[in-house]
Amino acid sequence: MMTSTAPKYSRMTSEQRSASLVQAGLACLARGGILEFTIDNICNEAGVSRGLITHHFKSKDGLLVAVYRTMYERMHTALETLNPKKPRLLAIIDTMLAPEFFSREELNIWLALWSEIVNNPALKREHRRQYTRYRRDLEAALAEVATARGLTVDVKSLAQMLIALVDGLGVERCIEPKLLSPKAAKHICISTLELALGPL
Repeated sequence: MMTSTAPKYSRMTSEQRSASLVQAGLACLARGGILEFTIDNICNEAGVSRGLITHHFKSKDGLLVAVYRTMYERMHTALETLNPKKPRLLAIIDTMLAPEFFSREELNIWLALWSEIVNNPALKREHRRQYTRYRRDLEAALAEVATARGLTVDVKSLAQMLIALVDGLGVERCIEPKLLSPKAAKHICISTLELALGPL
């Protein structure tokens, strides 16, 4: 009598395999920074052969760019699904400082990526694309508040300041997490913006 048996494994699609390599790269960066981001470590994390990185991303640098893009895409997605019950600007700040973006592991990934931008032309180009989109999202939210209050504000500079502030607070939290809570970081961001926009 013949019986059917389930296959021992299912073959991943190309997109799924690429995504698994990106997730493996993120795990390596979170665990040990850029020094952990090696082909051997990534392949061991993903359970694949070394050749798949070349096949899907051409090189380790190509994978690094994809990892960077993924980090920003997660933020872009979050900014498109804000809490509708809160003013948009405050909801954005909540999102920027949410646990999934402001944890030590997440910040360790950002620190590793930032350290590579200066000397990696491909990563720098991706940074410029993603940063510009991110800054414009913030500019729009800041402009809404300024317009509603009849204020003349340089929203581009204010958006740049907010990004720099959050990034700097992220560095501090990554180094000494006990010295800066997300709640304290939020208070700093709002207090700084209120100097230009008034009470939020």
